[in-house]
Amino acid sequence: MKLSMERSALLRAMSRAQSVVERRNTIPILANVLIEAEGAEVSFRATDLDIEVIDRAEAMVHQAGATTVPAHMLHEIARKLPDGAMVELTHEPQSARLEVRAGRSHFSLATLPREDFPMMASADYQTGFSCPAPILRRLFDKAKFAISTEETRYYLNGVYFHVAKAAEGPVLRCVATDGHRLARIDAELPEGAAEMPGVIVPRKTVGELRKLLDDDEAKIAVSVSETKVRFATPEVTLTSKVIDGTFPDYSRVIPQANPRRLEVDAAEFRQAVDRVATVSSERSRAVKMVLDEDRLVLSVNAPDSGAAEEELAVAYGDERLEIGFNAKYLLEIADQVDRENAVFLFNSSNDPTLMREGNDESAVYVVMPMRV
Repeated sequence: MKLSMERSALLRAMSRAQSVVERRNTIPILANVLIEAEGAEVSFRATDLDIEVIDRAEAMVHQAGATTVPAHMLHEIARKLPDGAMVELTHEPQSARLEVRAGRSHFSLATLPREDFPMMASADYQTGFSCPAPILRRLFDKAKFAISTEETRYYLNGVYFHVAKAAEGPVLRCVATDGHRLARIDAELPEGAAEMPGVIVPRKTVGELRKLLDDDEAKIAVSVSETKVRFATPEVTLTSKVIDGTFPDYSRVIPQANPRRLEVDAAEFRQAVDRVATVSSERSRAVKMVLDEDRLVLSVNAPDSGAAEEELAVAYGDERLEIGFNAKYLLEIADQVDRENAVFLFNSSNDPTLMREGNDESAVYVVMPMRV
């Protein structure tokens, strides 16, 4: 195998590949990236046996071939080479080395046979559809903060990606929850997605997927089966196993009739919560909200470190309410608001609170209160 390619293209491909590869591997081949050169392109394939990413880049292929080399090492080399450099990769089968040359730099890397590299079995996908990158980005970005990190409830360690019924008809929906807060985000159902089985996309896959979604013009080809999900652009294919479990019936925890309505400037609210939480003890991070006629008082009282209070002008016309929340949860939910105003709907100081962006019901958040 012999090929030449631009350093920027090599770095981009290796950045994606090395982020899938785990730092500690008991199986040596899983620390490697499979490089395959043919025609006018080279592909870089990496896997941790649960996720597989294939990145294709243009290259001048002088001699077709394939080999595997340590992913993190090749990524570091590409990162440290000068910008604009042409990189030459050469592999002679009998040498078991990959020679990397760029300008006056020369590296010789150990290789492992391509035959040892595990390929993810191709699934028969039940559903395939195309979705614009900005729509997928919004669905997953706004939901992922609520993914649980508790390993015992493994079925909550991802985003539930499914088709659901909303007031206006079927929608493509992402839901995540950890039992303390919940995010439910809807988007218009793409053509061909109606029969999609509901799948739980693991946390790591959600992180890797985010790297495909930066281009607003990109169309993502989505394929879904009961056991796998695949997201593809012409350059990159990301395939992942899904979490084998049943996502709980989240609709039961979304309050339907919270009568008390608070409307507040989202940016002001976030900044005020952040300021008063400065004095709270890390363990509880409890922030108390006292609501009265068009007035919100945020306060923290931490006996060991101090107290803080801040008042905000808000739109609120119901009876007085005192309620407490974990500051971290309030901040994370406030971070999701793209519009100017956040709307909170309360029932009592012990019941779940609903939050949405203005009157937009396509993004709904639920947060459980805490005693203060």
